[in-house]
Amino acid sequence: MKEGLRQSMAWLHTWCGLLVCWVLLLVFAGGSASYFKEEISLWMMPELHASAAAPVTQAQAIERAAAYLQQRAPQAERWFITLPDERSVAMRVGWIAPPAAAGKEAASSPRSRFKSERIDAATGQPLARVRDTRGGEFLYRLHFDLHYLPVQWARWIVSVCALFMLVAIVSGVITHRRIFADFFTFRRNKGQRSWLDAHNATAVLALPFHLMITYTGLITLMFMIMPWGVQSAYRDQGGEKAFFEEVFPGGAGRVKATGVAAPLTALPALAERARQHWQGAPLALVVVNNPGDAKATVVVTRQKLATLSSLQPALFFEGVSGRQVAALGEAVSATAVTRGALVGLHLAHFADPWLRMLFFLCGLCGYLMVATGALLWAVKTRQKQAKAIAAGARAGFGLRLVEALNLGAIAGLPIAFASYFWANRLLPVELAGRAQMEIHLFFAAWATAAVLAQIRPSLGMWRLQLGAGAALFLGLPVLNVFTTHSHLGVTLLQGRGPWAVAGCDLTLLALGSALALAAHLLARRQRASQERSVPVRRAAHPAVAKEIA
Repeated sequence: MKEGLRQSMAWLHTWCGLLVCWVLLLVFAGGSASYFKEEISLWMMPELHASAAAPVTQAQAIERAAAYLQQRAPQAERWFITLPDERSVAMRVGWIAPPAAAGKEAASSPRSRFKSERIDAATGQPLARVRDTRGGEFLYRLHFDLHYLPVQWARWIVSVCALFMLVAIVSGVITHRRIFADFFTFRRNKGQRSWLDAHNATAVLALPFHLMITYTGLITLMFMIMPWGVQSAYRDQGGEKAFFEEVFPGGAGRVKATGVAAPLTALPALAERARQHWQGAPLALVVVNNPGDAKATVVVTRQKLATLSSLQPALFFEGVSGRQVAALGEAVSATAVTRGALVGLHLAHFADPWLRMLFFLCGLCGYLMVATGALLWAVKTRQKQAKAIAAGARAGFGLRLVEALNLGAIAGLPIAFASYFWANRLLPVELAGRAQMEIHLFFAAWATAAVLAQIRPSLGMWRLQLGAGAALFLGLPVLNVFTTHSHLGVTLLQGRGPWAVAGCDLTLLALGSALALAAHLLARRQRASQERSVPVRRAAHPAVAKEIA
């Protein structure tokens, strides 16, 4: 090997980072927002803000949800009751309609026969006036399912990008010999060196987080990336289906219905027994298989507690007699506990709001680390081509492509996120397909920014897009004044909450201010550059040079 180890690692670090950096920007942006997905969902449903202060007990909520499902979907194959918790006030009920009721097109796919509604836990009636939105769930799914792509393809793409990211982090640590000393060094207005210092600072500042979030992200997709262990171990025990029922008990108890009608036992009583079993811990989900049948079963799942593990144990009951059949997910192996802890680290369900805010800021550091790395490559490459460009040649295709993609991704993504929130406030509440329209507008705004970046990847376009992102984010709290009754004047100044909504508004203001500062600094730099170039141009003109002489 002609080059030393550090030079080889530098090459690996550069290309592993550059090839996937634009997907990583989306993953970091969506993943960072996911730490507050419940709060974002609440912010995007202002009709629920008033009910946030009037919670009901879980037993009451389950009783009303069961009564509603008995009336709405008595012939369903399965019922799902997702209970509200301290971070979400809405209760969602879902069911899988029988094939005969769903029609021929949907007969073969339980997913396509799935229906869900959001109901008021206090009354058990549908929240018809609540706007239809995916809320924070869309941003959460976006960071590993992407959108408009088959889920399996999207997860493979994200997995490969995460693997490249892990290699880039490790090779970057090896490359930078003085990585911690360089963390305290920032040279302003030094071109390439300034971008390198910014890249080092954002990388080292949250280095443990970057390593943890990348590795645990791969762990969350391990059954797709490396399925061979499960396939081998469960080959004679029912295959992967048996494995998932054992590890994820929410899918347990699925047996074929007998067709013999039998009344379902009282669900609130089962819920109370489950709460006593877990020493009063709150419940997360109630699943009823074959409701109204003699072979009905009920699975009650506990909420995630403030522990590192993401595992959620469940109790399995007979649906008619109410007899407890099994406790699932409580006596798990050390391997499952290890995986649960790693997945729990990634999801951070154990974290209080302050720790989640720290994770959110570390995620933004990851966004800036990837962004400054991509910009650094473009700056270095442009300097290598400076002589040719000064002589009148065009920048290389690769450089022009990377500069345009950087602009469309780094400055375009904030525009897309802000447009998603603007769409939530401005689209008519009764619009059919409203939730999907919000998502379409997210990608339409991003596509517009990306196309403009390809047409004109200039400093002026950077200023325009950063300024547009700033205006959109700063305008959202103002828009709330005219479209909701829970703006900052009510939630913060009058102290009436909900505090989650106030926190979202303050975060939007902070993001908008950061983008405005970036646009301002860029404008100042552009003016300084123009002022420096004027004397040069004047001196270069023969008449002006003669006049100056």
